[in-house]
Amino acid sequence: MTTILIIEDVQALREEIMETLVYEGFDVLEAENGLVGVQVAKTYLPNLIICDIAMPELDGYGTILALRQETSTSMIPFIFLTALTERGDMRQAMQLGADDYLTKPFTSAELLGAIASRLNKYDSVKEHYYGEIKAVGDKYKYLSHHDELTQLPNRIALYESLNQAVLHAKINNKPLALLFLDMDNFNIINNTLGNDIGDQLFKAIAERLRRHAAPCDVVARIQGDEFALIISDVSDIGSVKLAAQKILDLLSRPYNLYGHEVFITSSIGITIFPYDQQEAEGLIKNAELAMYYAKSHGRNSYKLYSSDLNVQSSEYMALANSLHRAIDRREIRVFYQPLVSLKSGKIVGAEALARWQHPDLGLILPSKFIPVAEQTGLILRLSELILWSVCEQMKLWREQGLDYGFVAVNLSGQHFLPDNNLLEIISKVLLETGVESHQLELELTEGIIMQNAEFTVNVLTQLQSMGVKVAIDDFGTGYSSLSYLKHFPVNTLKIDRCFIQDVTSDRHDATISLAIIDLAHSLSLEVVAEGVETFEQVEFLRAHGCDQVQGYFFSPPLPVAEFEKMVLEGKCL
Repeated sequence: MTTILIIEDVQALREEIMETLVYEGFDVLEAENGLVGVQVAKTYLPNLIICDIAMPELDGYGTILALRQETSTSMIPFIFLTALTERGDMRQAMQLGADDYLTKPFTSAELLGAIASRLNKYDSVKEHYYGEIKAVGDKYKYLSHHDELTQLPNRIALYESLNQAVLHAKINNKPLALLFLDMDNFNIINNTLGNDIGDQLFKAIAERLRRHAAPCDVVARIQGDEFALIISDVSDIGSVKLAAQKILDLLSRPYNLYGHEVFITSSIGITIFPYDQQEAEGLIKNAELAMYYAKSHGRNSYKLYSSDLNVQSSEYMALANSLHRAIDRREIRVFYQPLVSLKSGKIVGAEALARWQHPDLGLILPSKFIPVAEQTGLILRLSELILWSVCEQMKLWREQGLDYGFVAVNLSGQHFLPDNNLLEIISKVLLETGVESHQLELELTEGIIMQNAEFTVNVLTQLQSMGVKVAIDDFGTGYSSLSYLKHFPVNTLKIDRCFIQDVTSDRHDATISLAIIDLAHSLSLEVVAEGVETFEQVEFLRAHGCDQVQGYFFSPPLPVAEFEKMVLEGKCL
């Protein structure tokens, strides 16, 4: 029921108005002056107030001023009653916030007409106001549940969607998959090409995932460079693996952004309901753990969650803490794997490979601790330590008259960020050790070059002008186009071991290997085959013009003393 408050000091007029309104079906409150009227209005919050202007103690002007200053009463429609006819009086009433006024004497029809007009307007305003509130609320809900840049659902929305998906999966007795995706080395793109291109890349990734996902699936951006995908229609684990591989392939295709051809890969963690976990929180934890495992074990890959990962996660933390101390305590050792010429059969150089001599765990291979160093930010210190160690060793060998050829040192993509001063570091090491620049070769992968081709090519050009040799490691496994290759200032291509392993029995591996050899020679580059383990592989590579080989057929990586002994003894193929 609509409640109206009458504030009028003349009792007869107040009662007359009340009688009229009660008859019309209104609920009526009364007050004999402004002071009482303000208290009644605050207590009962009427739908409309009718108030006289000329009253003792607190007049109508003071009453409306007091009510408009209170949040709870500021919007109540207000009609003045007055015997005053001056325009100035009416103007003052309206300026103070009155909605209408009636001049005494007035008829019942005029009174009811004014009330109806104010209530209708108030209802209209209220409806509009509530509509705006709802629109703001809807917008706030959308913004609170969506990523502002990509417009994908965010972590909050993912959690809610996952809860719903799990509920449906339980009811229908069907499995579902949760995939967490992390973009590999995204910080390199952001730091070299800038935040604008980084943002555009995120939007392009989001659009690819959105177009790829089925209508019943959910794609979300969790944070930064992490995305997620809920796959509801899961037939078996094999179908999930296939879906993950398709996503890896999809995201690794080049992106054309502001004239830059940008390449990026991803690491995916997968968990399956109900086999791994039956609640949303546990599924999210599992998917994240599997994703970080994939990221730390080669990247551009996916990993299915297993309970063993919980143990490995604890081991990872222990390894990361120990690695900090290992660098300070000089526990990192450098082994040397010979590079052998297929023409002469002699050792012409070596690749420096790090080993961690852990006081408790023994010798730890780089596949175990290099990913930890990359993720914890220790890779720059570690690489610089290895570079100094190698060059100091080459200085000793030169002083001993040992003809070791050259030594190749691997570099991380983090070295090719503008702030990491790679050129200054190389110059300082060569200067202080006295090593000839042509005796040092730096190895980097295609992926490192393609993260920011223009910047990296500029750095490599300056390195070559210094006389330092450059090799592309694991060639054939990355995403560089052949049109780019002719612009890379490099000296050597190293064929990845995955093509060499079956080169004598697999037609495709043989074709790829021969194509790389022909391509390299057409560009006046040398070719090294990695992972050579059999005599048949050596003969195949020799017959097809490969320049050098490296692998366990000739020698595993050796400690300094054993490598020196092998060189002094003149071991040949």
